[in-house]
Amino acid sequence: MSELSQSSFSAKQWLFSYGTLQVASIQLRIFGKLVKGRRDTLCGYRVQHLAVDDPLERHALGIDHYPILVPSGYQSDCVEGFVYALTEPDLLCADSYEGNDYRRVVSQLDSGLSAWVYIAADSCAP
Repeated sequence: MSELSQSSFSAKQWLFSYGTLQVASIQLRIFGKLVKGRRDTLCGYRVQHLAVDDPLERHALGIDHYPILVPSGYQSDCVEGFVYALTEPDLLCADSYEGNDYRRVVSQLDSGLSAWVYIAADSCAP
């Protein structure tokens, strides 16, 4: 049985991450701890890119662009990532980290879990 079973986290919120929230140093900075996750897939979205404006963040992450999801309207468009069980306070910390370019919506993952996911704030969720 998976270490992250649905029943073991009934009081927690699921969050699907396809980008920087998977990075250990970011998890430590945002949540003050490492969070356990498992691979999952989100379909119906495609990845676009958003420039990293902060030079310190660019250097720390080693990237020039953040991934950002937009609905594609096609179930054949799928994004790989990890799903994490978080507390409500953890989600609020993640909201603060993601900023105004992202908004949090609920989507169904390939595993069948309903999870929060950050998508482009100016996109229309399906």
